[in-house]
Amino acid sequence: MKLFGAACPVLACAIEKRVAYCMRDCEDFPCERFRSGPYPFSEGFLSMQERRRNEAAQHRAPSGDRISVSPQYWDDLAAKDLAVLCADAEVTLHPQSGILMPFLNDWILVDAKAKSIYMECRGTWQHIEDPLMTLLCLVYLLGVGPRALVNRPVSAAQLKCAHFFRGPHELSLGPLERRFGEDIDGFRKAAEALGGIPLPMADAAYMLKAFPKIPVYILLWEQDEEFEARVSVLFDQSIEAHLAADAIWGLVSLITRRLLTSVSTGCGTSH
Repeated sequence: MKLFGAACPVLACAIEKRVAYCMRDCEDFPCERFRSGPYPFSEGFLSMQERRRNEAAQHRAPSGDRISVSPQYWDDLAAKDLAVLCADAEVTLHPQSGILMPFLNDWILVDAKAKSIYMECRGTWQHIEDPLMTLLCLVYLLGVGPRALVNRPVSAAQLKCAHFFRGPHELSLGPLERRFGEDIDGFRKAAEALGGIPLPMADAAYMLKAFPKIPVYILLWEQDEEFEARVSVLFDQSIEAHLAADAIWGLVSLITRRLLTSVSTGCGTSH
């Protein structure tokens, strides 16, 4: 009270959540409360903690199992007619026997010979060591079909595979609600940093082009005196023709991570 003229927001939050030690016990650490006051952790330390926690989370499926990329995916890609694949996926062949494809606001090079993917960053190709990102690129290329967009946004509950998104597979949007629920300008900056196109929906909404045939719509309702912040995700109805339910879950997880880190980091936030 003497220092702030009000109750310490970190202490108040810890009491409300019954957390003994934020860095050890809270899933939301480091939160904005530590960045907005004179606390003992530096911005560099908080960013390191955030990066490490994101890296730990990105390698886990909702079941808790570690995400890995089966060599069979690369074998299946090598067996594909690349001309047909590129036409269906709306991607292009790279001169060095790779596939060049956009993801959000980045360019990805899928090198079937090296069995690796790379991201273009400041004129150079950087190797991506992210199993979820690699898996999603391969799943999209292997699963995409000729069906075009129908331009009808639907929620996960409206998909034929809606039953998948329950229990442990529920889309995890809480981190976005906590981060941007009272920072709508921060949400706009994060979405636009990923190439998001603003939409006249909710309090703020953007269309993110995950892959050429996979637009994802992120809608934010800002927190006010009556309602908690809420984030919703919509998909083009055609998404089920290209991605299975578990891939849709993984894509939302990856986009969430990119939104949370897009402003604080530069290109290559996925590797």
